[in-house]
Formats: sequence, structure tokens, C-alpha cells
Amino acid sequence: MDTKVIKTSMGEIKGLEFDDYLEFRGIKFANAGRWQYPTAVEKWDGVLDATKYGDCCPQERAFEDDAEKNPFFFKEFRAHQTFTYSEDCLNLNIVTPKNAENCPVLIYIYGGGFVSGSADEEYTHGREYAKNGIVWVAMNYRVTPYGFCSHPDLKDDEGKCGNYGLYDQMLAIEWVKKHIADFGGDPEKITLSGESAGGMSVDLLLSTDRMKNIGLHGAVIMSAAGIQRCFAKPKTPEKSKAFWDKVVQYAGKENIKQVRDELTAEELYRAWRKAFEEEKIPLMSALPTYDGKLVTKENFKKSTVPTDFPMVVSVTSKDMFCIALLKMSQAFAKKAARNGNRVWMANFARSLPGDEMGAWHSSDLLYVYKTFDINWRPFEDIDYKIADQMSKSLSAFVKTGDPNCEEIPNWETGIKNPMRFCEDTKMTPWDKKYMFDKTIHNEGPI
Repeated sequence: MDTKVIKTSMGEIKGLEFDDYLEFRGIKFANAGRWQYPTAVEKWDGVLDATKYGDCCPQERAFEDDAEKNPFFFKEFRAHQTFTYSEDCLNLNIVTPKNAENCPVLIYIYGGGFVSGSADEEYTHGREYAKNGIVWVAMNYRVTPYGFCSHPDLKDDEGKCGNYGLYDQMLAIEWVKKHIADFGGDPEKITLSGESAGGMSVDLLLSTDRMKNIGLHGAVIMSAAGIQRCFAKPKTPEKSKAFWDKVVQYAGKENIKQVRDELTAEELYRAWRKAFEEEKIPLMSALPTYDGKLVTKENFKKSTVPTDFPMVVSVTSKDMFCIALLKMSQAFAKKAARNGNRVWMANFARSLPGDEMGAWHSSDLLYVYKTFDINWRPFEDIDYKIADQMSKSLSAFVKTGDPNCEEIPNWETGIKNPMRFCEDTKMTPWDKKYMFDKTIHNEGPI
């Protein structure tokens, strides 16, 4: 495999060279100790080796058998990969066209319920976008207790508490804004995207004062829009205290600061996991909170959905609680369309070949990124056609702020008739009866 060294404002960096693109892996963008807010890395000595993925945040698959604990998603997305883990995990990956200059930029934030995920899961790889003239970036951020502890005794001098993982994401976006020109990207043309918890992260960040300084070109929210604005609203650290006190108890410590200072990564995970599994709805205890600075009750509510850049909002036909998610996504899109802002809605409805699971939550990512080669399913010609439609329409959106392209029929804005990506891709009304039935019977991997 060939390598290439380029010069940046931070120092020289060595990446991987392929026929159509360059790839830089594991670039450290920030430093942070446990339950500390990140500080940016602005330079390095010598030539930075960016030919290998960096460590990802410790999570269940760091300490348990992933194939046993998460058999469905392991088989779909991770069976072919191995990962390394560390709390020192704030690194990002960049895939860029060869000889890139002022190319639009697509930043992707991974999902996983804020308890799992990493930027090196190769079913979301940016090579297709680099081939389409786009610089693609994905960052690691802290998840599980390492990223979202919100015990009020951890408030810093500014009154901030929790959401360390969100601050990781925000700093990574700011790092990209400042440095992406070194890799051929246009810092004035950044599109932010995310799926599931990554999409929730995009939603959470959109209304913050810090994001307003980025000057987004557009946003893409997949299977997540409006969830924390409508249903799983953030808690205050005071309301989260009881859960984190359980973690302290199961860690065998007297207070949360001892947990911070004295536990290994695995010991913290085990104590957190025990408290997590005792919750009636465990994932609710893992969500971002009102941290007092980035996400507040004043800047994150139904009425603060921004309207100053175009958006694409999507769900799958057999998504996570799909009829409820659809309603929340439509409400979000309607608010985002105020003042004439353009918002397109998409419905991924292809039943993947190989079983009867349908268009399950996150299955659309295999098509958005055209990464069939890492998956076991017997994909057909129509799957490649749909993947081409989805990746080309997203590429068009990143470049122009409009997802229309030659590969799809005319796609109009609005919430009633989405572009339905399937065997006969076209704009058509939502199949609410089907989505209601799948929600009631809770069919799917989640």
C-alpha cells in the first residue's frame, strides 16, 4: 500500500494513497483526561503517521464478546474488523480526493445510542464521497460513562457539567473548520451529518452558540430528528445524580471524584454497566443532558430548530419505533422549514436481501456509503442502483445545498411526500399503516 506525505499548518502528515483518493487515519485533534473537556491539538513534531486507525472509546465490545452481546449488528457491520480502545481516543479520519482544492466537506457523526460506535467502522467509509469530489471527515468522541457522566459534583469553574462527548464533537468540527483547507477542503462549505445518536448529536449542536460560528452549508439527520426535542428531553445534572450515585456505589467508592481518579477504564465500565442495566429504560440514562453551557433549556427546545441552512431529514421504513420517529422527524422538518428554509425528507424502504428484516434501523448506511463489500448479504443489481442514487443525491446536497441529481426523479421539499429510496425510487406518501404495524409489533434488531 502506497503512502503520501503532505504539509499542513500543524506539521507534516503521512497518509495512505489509493487510486482515487488519499486517506489520513487516527489524526489526534484533542486531548482530555477523564471527565475533562477537550483541548485542541494544533501542531505535532516530525511527520505524523496517519496510516492506522486510532483507538476508539472503551465500550461494551472492549470488554465483552461482541458477537455474543450484539449478534445482529456484529454480523452486519463489524465481523471483519478488530478495534483498539483507550480513553485517549480523540482522533479523526479524513478521506480526500487526490489533488483536492476547495472541495466541499462532509462531516459524519456515528450513532450507537451514546454507548457504542467509532469512526473506524468501515461500513461508513468516505471513499465514495472522495471519488465524488468531497472531503469526508469522521471523528471519535467519548461514549458510555466516559463521555456522558453528568454528576453535579463534577461541575467545572464555568458551571459546565457533563456532555463531554458532545464537546468532543464540537471541538472536532471547529478543528475541521480551522484546518481542513490543509487537506483540500473548503472551510466555508461544511455539511454536518449523523445517524441515530449521531443524528441526535447534530440536532443537539445545531442550536448552540458555538455552532453558529461554523456557518454550516447544510445538515443531514438520519433516524434521529427531534427525538430529544420531543420525547427524550435532556435532564439536568441534578436529576441525573441518583443514577451516578449508583455508579459510585457499585464502584465501591465514596464519591464521584474517587471514581474519576481511582478506577481503571474497565472498573468504571463494570460499575456503570451494573447501574445501567437496572434502569427501567437504560438508554435514557446514557443521553446528553443540559450541561449549562453548550446545551441549555434556553437554546435547545422545540422552538429553536434553526432555519438558516438547508437540511435533509430521513427515516427508514422499519426504523426504531418508526411511526413515532416519523412524527418527530416531520415536526422537526416543519419547524426547520420556517422562513423559507429548504428541507427535504427521505424514506429508505428497500428490504435488504438475505432475510426478512426489511429496512431496519441504520440499514440505509450501507447504501449511503456504498459499502456492500464488507457485508454478508447477497446484494443485487437494484441494490447497487439504489446506493448510487443515495450517494449521488447526498453528494449533490453537500456540493450545492440541493439533493437533486440525474440519478433520481425530481425531489421536492416538504414533509408529506418524501423521496422513497427503493426498487422504484420516487416521491410518494409515507406508508404510515406499515410503519404503525412495525412499531406495534416492534419487529427488527432493536
